[in-house]
Amino acid sequence: MVTTLQKDFMKTRTFVISCALICLGTITALGQDGATGTIKGKVRVERGTPEGIVVVLRQGEREVSRTTASKKGDFVISRVPPGVYGVSFRKPGLSVGAIDNIEVRAGKTRVLGDRLILPLDQGSLAYIRGSVFTVDGLSAPGIRVELAQVLGDGSLKKLDARVSDATGQFVFRMPPDVATYRLSLKADGAEPASTDIAVDGAAVYRKALTIKRK
Repeated sequence: MVTTLQKDFMKTRTFVISCALICLGTITALGQDGATGTIKGKVRVERGTPEGIVVVLRQGEREVSRTTASKKGDFVISRVPPGVYGVSFRKPGLSVGAIDNIEVRAGKTRVLGDRLILPLDQGSLAYIRGSVFTVDGLSAPGIRVELAQVLGDGSLKKLDARVSDATGQFVFRMPPDVATYRLSLKADGAEPASTDIAVDGAAVYRKALTIKRK
């Protein structure tokens, strides 16, 4: 028969063992974190958003870890064993970027800053090429053409602008992400005009616009 004293002793022993296990786990975790370092930084892009850029940590050609940049381009790679590493940055439509000879020390955070800017990959871009004509079918040079992205709620995000050349032509380049864009004509003494273009990959998209004088 178990006495009250024995029950109290068993409860106390269980409590002490639980506390010891918790403390041991905490000390182990702190020891692991203290024996590793952290890499953090920010990547920017020539055009578009840095969200979704894959950040790969490597030693030589061997991949050690990877993460994904936030909407603002921020990234953090934690629990990196001490050593010298390289970091690569990849996203469709952008040129591959890299930072090498990054030394990581135990218990330290290596800050890479925000100087890395990924330009557009010329080999995998979407191009919008167009021409501006008068109602008589003649080329219309010197006409301002504005490019905006049509967002999911129907609002517009202005991106860029061009002026049609001597033959009435213009061109825009952008990442090959799936999106809808709007071209708008702006000219003194002319009626405003616009047209939408759906982009779904790296290709050349052509559009002809007609300017109507008031």
